[in-house]
Amino acid sequence: MPDSRPRRTFAVISHPDAGKSTLTEALALHARAINEAGAVHGKGDRRGTVSDWMAMEKARGISITSAALQFAYRDHVVNLVDTPGHSDFSEDTYRVLSAVDSAVMLVDAGKGLEPQTLKLFQVCALRGIPVITVINKWDRPGLSALELMDLIHEKIGLRPTPLTWPVGEAGDFRGVLDRRTGEFVKYTRTAGGATRAPERRIGPGEVEEPDAQAWAAAVEEHELLELDGADHDQRRFLAGATTPVMFASALQNFGVAQLLDLLLDLAPAPGATTGVDGAVRQVTDDFSAFVFKVQSGMNAAHRDRLAYARVVSGSFERGMVVTHAATGRPFATKFAQAVFGRETTSVETAEAGDIIGLVNANALRVGDTVYVGPSIEYPPVPTFAPEHFMTASAGDIGRYKQFRRGIEQLDQEGVVQVLRSDLRGDQNPVLAAVGPMQFEVVEDRMTNEFNAPIRFSRLDYQVARRTDAGGAAALAGIRGVEVLQRSDGTHLALFVDQWRAKTTARDHPDVMLEALPAGGS
Repeated sequence: MPDSRPRRTFAVISHPDAGKSTLTEALALHARAINEAGAVHGKGDRRGTVSDWMAMEKARGISITSAALQFAYRDHVVNLVDTPGHSDFSEDTYRVLSAVDSAVMLVDAGKGLEPQTLKLFQVCALRGIPVITVINKWDRPGLSALELMDLIHEKIGLRPTPLTWPVGEAGDFRGVLDRRTGEFVKYTRTAGGATRAPERRIGPGEVEEPDAQAWAAAVEEHELLELDGADHDQRRFLAGATTPVMFASALQNFGVAQLLDLLLDLAPAPGATTGVDGAVRQVTDDFSAFVFKVQSGMNAAHRDRLAYARVVSGSFERGMVVTHAATGRPFATKFAQAVFGRETTSVETAEAGDIIGLVNANALRVGDTVYVGPSIEYPPVPTFAPEHFMTASAGDIGRYKQFRRGIEQLDQEGVVQVLRSDLRGDQNPVLAAVGPMQFEVVEDRMTNEFNAPIRFSRLDYQVARRTDAGGAAALAGIRGVEVLQRSDGTHLALFVDQWRAKTTARDHPDVMLEALPAGGS
């Protein structure tokens, strides 16, 4: 029986250290999907967050891979995807943004709009993804609320339309003024922010003396916003002209309940999606789904491999036979999972907007489409221009088979781009990355997951351009240039610097040298 509950599917995105994973846990806590939030990453005997499960994530206190959580709240099913904030892992974040209907952008109250924040806002605008902005860490000293509104308007071009307004300046967070009802939502701290923060709604005439001055200041600023026309307009929000704004402290669980309600009330539901040939799939049409992530090593006891797929249309039923658009071949979805961080449970059905995990579907790659009924293929996820290059070789020649298997798996997941050539052979593939931290992930996973120590040797290339087989032949033997082939068949010409790339393009005007999308910082 299809589950008719409405869906909301969104990503949490931000600059590193703005509090994404903490907010993810706080949202799950308020939806009663978990009993206690991890709150912070791994100090002493404090717990780590559900969405950050890799050893490197726990050790460094940052997200380096996206993680999906599904839970029920009110009468809805919520699909939430936490993303890496570090620009070295921006490809993973962009993949997630291809699979969601809206985004929650966290802004650190003390730091304002940081470079990665600006870039992510731009990506959402290009993809037509509505953005809800959360000013986080209001329990710490920071910029003024009005100053942050000006920064959003001036630097991003979106009109901020606050739905809540802080009572108390940054570092003295008493609660918020709910601009839709005029009420004071007063917060009470809990120990370490590990449990739901109690909140009390107070009428404007019932505010008690200790909060009276802060409340009066909040009311005055609220009235200024009204005079300036900074009120929510749903049509303009969905059109990408405005961003609703809320104030919160994810660490203290302040403002989280309002955000959950806001997502259900304002964020868009799944809608029609257009394929590469212009065909449109309505959510009520036959089943189709889009693979936006492949992940292995989530369960150390099993050689699991999970393809994360966003259900685009129709109803999914476990065991149904679907068609793989890339090959035209059928396969049965015998093992399908609902995902909650690294935990998975068998799922029998799923609806448009849901994220499911297809277990050991080895033919699936990032960007693939699966469907039943009329043929459909959704646009692929762009691959970014790598800026860092290493040759890789087995650290233990006796474990070469494990080395090859690990490199192939990480390539399929998109952890790095793997480049090869006849000259270098399979024993020394070139690993290409947007950021150097990707190589640390490769080293960690090759050693601990595949039991295949790896050796790196740095290459001096800095620039990559897409070319073709003709370009590969024309550029062979030119000093400071090397052409290799990516596993998807794309030829990449690597150059030692921008100057060599420009002079080569000038000297060989008939050779295709096409820039790839930039994804780094």
